[in-house]
Amino acid sequence: MTSATNPASELTPFPDHTQLPESDGTFVKNFQEHPQSILLTDSIKPILQKRHPDGQYCIGQDSGIYWRMTDPPEKGAEAPDWFYVGNVPPMLDGQTRRSYVLWREFIAPLIALEFVSGDGSEERDKTPWKGKFWIYEQVIHPAFYGIYEVSKASVEVYELVGGQYRLLAANDRGHYLIHPLGVELGIWQGEYQNMELPWLRWWDLQGNLLLTGEERAEQESQRAEQERQRNERLVAQLRSLGIEPEV
Repeated sequence: MTSATNPASELTPFPDHTQLPESDGTFVKNFQEHPQSILLTDSIKPILQKRHPDGQYCIGQDSGIYWRMTDPPEKGAEAPDWFYVGNVPPMLDGQTRRSYVLWREFIAPLIALEFVSGDGSEERDKTPWKGKFWIYEQVIHPAFYGIYEVSKASVEVYELVGGQYRLLAANDRGHYLIHPLGVELGIWQGEYQNMELPWLRWWDLQGNLLLTGEERAEQESQRAEQERQRNERLVAQLRSLGIEPEV
């Protein structure tokens, strides 16, 4: 009797994430990209924990998605600035992921986001086998593809419908519905990590901003301070009436 094996493990001629380059050698384009990725990841974490109580999901930040074998290997990868894949382990064989290899895992990202640093033509390039837009639409197949331009304070969101990307219309709040996650994506003007910018952020379906852990802690601190001040006012009022409150 033979034991069951993972079909992906039998694809020995094909390299895995430990054998492929984790970088194409290019620099991160600007100082805003890394904080932007952290902001998206931190604020959506509670949503993903509810969606995946078993912890089976991964988030890539400027990490390669390998979609075909090339020479050199990195020419066969696209590296979204941020992407999310559900129902896959966050680590592989106890190792931190170095890249996401489609021919070994088969599950496409639900959403991929690109942060524009140039004129946006690279992110909208539909040239077969070369253009980012074409590769995402025709090969990698994220259900949603977003193009965020901080210089224009804008984001375009596309949904894959019938094998082609369809530009979504914003709702009344100016947000875009990412219905499988039950969230909206849009632009938030504010300060994060000492930079006042139009940031790309998540909201829930009621239009409430999804907060980072630091923002949630600050909100709770403000609530506690307001409660303390309310209690102090109540004590002062009681004492003005000659009533000594119970401690």
